[in-house]
Amino acid sequence: MAKRILSISYDSSLLWTRQLVLRQLGYEVVSALGFTEAWEACEAPDANFDLVVLGHTVPTKDKDQMIAHLRQHGDCLILALLRPHEGTLQSADRSVVSDADALVAAVREMLGETT
Repeated sequence: MAKRILSISYDSSLLWTRQLVLRQLGYEVVSALGFTEAWEACEAPDANFDLVVLGHTVPTKDKDQMIAHLRQHGDCLILALLRPHEGTLQSADRSVVSDADALVAAVREMLGETT
């Protein structure tokens, strides 16, 4: 069974690209554009995600709120993608600067998969 990933972004082009990359790697991806869609995805009956990816376009305060909600309602890993020179997000399990190679490496490592 494929690992399930919730991908959250405030930019539709980046969200679509991330979905394509992760699906190519064999993951099941649910994409959420914006805070409301992300919140609804977390509340859905099938909201059993192995990993949540918070894109670098999501403001820090929204990331913090979403992480707090995820921690209360589930048990999944959280990867925060950062803008260059943005500090690590302490409430996430891992933070990496947003680029395709770093994303793929972090996802694989967090989900316990080899390259």
